[in-house]
Amino acid sequence: MRHVLSVLVENKPGVLSRVTGLISRRGFNIESLSVGPTEDPTMSRLTAIVNADEVAYEQITKQLHKLISVHKITDLTSEDAVERELVLYKVNASPERRNEIIEIANIFRAKIVNVGRSSLTIEATGDGSKLKGLEDLLRSYGIKETVRTGKIAISRHTKE
Repeated sequence: MRHVLSVLVENKPGVLSRVTGLISRRGFNIESLSVGPTEDPTMSRLTAIVNADEVAYEQITKQLHKLISVHKITDLTSEDAVERELVLYKVNASPERRNEIIEIANIFRAKIVNVGRSSLTIEATGDGSKLKGLEDLLRSYGIKETVRTGKIAISRHTKE
């Protein structure tokens, strides 16, 4: 099963290595990983997507709680959460086909961030299905390169 973990950790060198090492040592692949500082500069939020059954997932979270640098773990898998990802596509774009590609980008609320002689670079954010839909349409023009960030996620509701 796919699990979305949001882990609040100390913003210190080596913390990311310890967390990812703990997960990978147990034989689990991290499908997606994103880390950045929070509103508190001493803390970072790590968002990881891992595939694990319930028993293995419970073992991972118990081990993570033992790390001193880990302050809070939130499982956003079954929670009502907002997930987003950023993608950059470099697409073949001859001058006569550019308008078509720009229209497709506009439909998906994506931005043209670079124009080359024979290519356009498109920036898109959204959930997986939106980005897959855009990619499927751009594929017919020829995607030269794709760069993706890891997914980020946040709960829609505050817990008080």
